[in-house]
Amino acid sequence: MKEDYYEILGISKGASEAEIKKAYRKMAIKYHPDKNPGDTTAEANFKKAAEAYEVLSDPQKRSQYDQYGHAAFEGGGFGGGGMNMEDIFSQFGDIFGSAFGGGFGGFGQSSGGRTKGSNLRIRVTLTLDEIIQGVEKKVKVKRKVQAPGITYANCQNCKGTGQTVRIANTILGRMQTAAPCTACSGTGKVISNRPAGADANGMITEEETVSIKIPAGVEEGMQLKVSGKGNAAVGNGISGDLLVLIQEKGHETFIREGNHLHYDLYISFSEAALGVSKDIELIGGKVRIKLEAGIQSGKTLRLRGKGIPELNGYGKGDVLIHVNVWTPKTLNREQKAFFKTMLEDANFAPKPSKSDKSFFEKVKDMFA
Repeated sequence: MKEDYYEILGISKGASEAEIKKAYRKMAIKYHPDKNPGDTTAEANFKKAAEAYEVLSDPQKRSQYDQYGHAAFEGGGFGGGGMNMEDIFSQFGDIFGSAFGGGFGGFGQSSGGRTKGSNLRIRVTLTLDEIIQGVEKKVKVKRKVQAPGITYANCQNCKGTGQTVRIANTILGRMQTAAPCTACSGTGKVISNRPAGADANGMITEEETVSIKIPAGVEEGMQLKVSGKGNAAVGNGISGDLLVLIQEKGHETFIREGNHLHYDLYISFSEAALGVSKDIELIGGKVRIKLEAGIQSGKTLRLRGKGIPELNGYGKGDVLIHVNVWTPKTLNREQKAFFKTMLEDANFAPKPSKSDKSFFEKVKDMFA
């Protein structure tokens, strides 16, 4: 028995369009093939989520499903679970925004009816400096292009339309559905002259250097699209796209949290007691901060607007400087003598004020 579409996405039957979209995006990212290479269970869940979204995101299909369940689509050509990866990405690639896109080989139909070549996927690793400032990367891509001298003719089976039509009887009556032509794989074209060295689709592989402009503020898992730099299509169709998956290289000093950067600043006991000015090396330049006398370990200072830029927007995140007072592990005789005389000194006794939050209060604030 097929699983309930609402249960697959983890939503109620009264879920709004925005809630359906959010639930699908969450599942699609969780089970995305890029995050689960070779995991057949994840791939199955990815397809189930897409099938559920295909129906529930369409008001008419959703209404039919709510009334008749899965029986509404028996033989109807949609909601049947026959979706492959290319189907999912071509239909729902925009649901991921900049997070993910699609392309697993083969040819598809573009919105204008022309065939579209398959997408190519690459990974680009960026440093924190490149993420903050934006960067242009040049990468070498091996893509399929039409072999010189190839010619095409209209497919006789579908008369060049790329589709065959069939009639199915359902509980809602006779329904007409279209499916890709098997003779031409939905392209509407067949090769009439194939040059030597070309593959079955009349393609050859060429290496091309592609320039990719990556805006400031991208983050791990985001995907950018370079239109027309994927594989070429059969029959003078539209070339696929080059999908660029962003990966971040960890920084030895800063830890990223969204558009904010965290920095651990270690100071000596003497510096904490007397107060001191410190130079912090940020991405793109130095900044001097002043630590007041008597600063406590665990104090966080905020440098507003010194973090990572908003992607395609205005403003920047902050740099959060976490002060850590370093306690010496070894002392010489004179140092030990000094601190022993301070053991009973009232000025050295801890006297936290109400503004000095405890560790548990700080943790609570983090997860509030």
